[in-house]
Amino acid sequence: MSSLPPTPEDGDDSFLDDQDWPGSELSTATISDPDYAQALIRQQIQRTLVITETAFLASAAALIWLINFYVPAGPLLRIFFPIPVALIYLRWHRRAAWMGAIVSALLLSVLMGPPRSLQYLLPHGILGVVLGGLWKRKAPWHISLFWGAVLGSIGFFFQILVVSALLGENLWIYVNQQVTSFLDWALVQLGILLIPSFGLIQATAVVLVFCQSYIYALIVHMVAWRLLARLGNPIPDPPAWLETVLVDRDV
Repeated sequence: MSSLPPTPEDGDDSFLDDQDWPGSELSTATISDPDYAQALIRQQIQRTLVITETAFLASAAALIWLINFYVPAGPLLRIFFPIPVALIYLRWHRRAAWMGAIVSALLLSVLMGPPRSLQYLLPHGILGVVLGGLWKRKAPWHISLFWGAVLGSIGFFFQILVVSALLGENLWIYVNQQVTSFLDWALVQLGILLIPSFGLIQATAVVLVFCQSYIYALIVHMVAWRLLARLGNPIPDPPAWLETVLVDRDV
């Protein structure tokens, strides 16, 4: 009996590649081997599902970004930016997730222009791929939160660079001014007579950006933990203390 073609249950995305399996065309061997024929049919169905779900979730991600841009709803919609791409990874593995992130960026490039699509792709598109990969591998929260915060921080600086280039002004100077005001206020409250140095201002700005990205990644994790479990693609459970807090809040 001929060997069956690979299936998604094997844990990889090789079923997405075009392959010349023996009997991929209608032949006497295929007709005489119903198991092999059924496997080929399942293979085609899986490919169709991959394309359909990837296109749908990529469109959903682009639509969420588009709505948030024209009808700002505060931080509410921003929480969902990376989740559709992460869901693609959980369902169909790495290649489909990258396809989803790129398709979302291309849609936004057509609708809003290349700068906006780049702002989506980094960090949110890539963040969805990375989080999906970590969740698929059952990585603990402290690891996925760390990498989410790192990517979020890189994305923040990348967006500062893009917007500064579009406006012709260095927005990092504005960030430094805000950090300087914060440090002056904090030092006065502590009763410390000190003028913040340039290095202290830069270091504080980087730390604040990282903390903001970490909090954002934590909120994304909590929402994904609730949402994706109901969709049949659960992510690893949070730490025991946090899970207790979330469960008690639900009760």
